[in-house]
Amino acid sequence: MSFFIRGGWSVQFLESDLKSPVGGIRTFADPQKIRELVGRTPTPMNLEARNMLEHGISQGRGGIYLQLTAEQYRRLKI
Repeated sequence: MSFFIRGGWSVQFLESDLKSPVGGIRTFADPQKIRELVGRTPTPMNLEARNMLEHGISQGRGGIYLQLTAEQYRRLKI
């Protein structure tokens, strides 16, 4: 998942090739929604992963490798 701020926080999910988008771009007003979104996945968030996420948010752009359930992935493709 990549994210950046431009008139709101734009979030885009990518396939494992890191090029092909999955679904459309989602926009959130608050970066807390990005944290909540990551928290709803089974992605292990150790200290390093949390710090990288927070660094990206503080810089206005970043990305994180997410682990998704089959259902979460299916819903992204809709």
